[in-house]
Amino acid sequence: MAIRYRDPAEGEDPLIAQINTTPLVDVMLVLLIIFLITIPVVNSSIAVSLPREQNRQVDAQQENVIITIDAQGATYWFDTPLPDRLALVELLRKTAAMQPQPEVHIRSDARADYAPVGRVVLAAQQAGVARIGFLTEPTGR
Repeated sequence: MAIRYRDPAEGEDPLIAQINTTPLVDVMLVLLIIFLITIPVVNSSIAVSLPREQNRQVDAQQENVIITIDAQGATYWFDTPLPDRLALVELLRKTAAMQPQPEVHIRSDARADYAPVGRVVLAAQQAGVARIGFLTEPTGR
């Protein structure tokens, strides 16, 4: 086999002025298949009427219990530091026995890990607290 070199006297190759549409057709067919597969899934969802509720700011009532978690993970009952988890569980059991049962509001620092918050939620659940809420700052401040 020999390599054939183009003779400069032959001139340049003619330009091809047609657009290659094969890649475009391939992409369009793939998109069509994707749409054909996903449209029935979207349309076959079960129609339910979801409740509508505006978020409203609720002022803390005097009988609500506020548990604070600082950035280092220390837990406070109102302003009193708690030495360990058992003290928290005991206080929550006393709170759960009250009639009417007060709400427990967890006020956590934004920089705190989730583990201390999870321990407080677990302790409240084990103590039988019916209502737990999280205190946050309103947006725009």
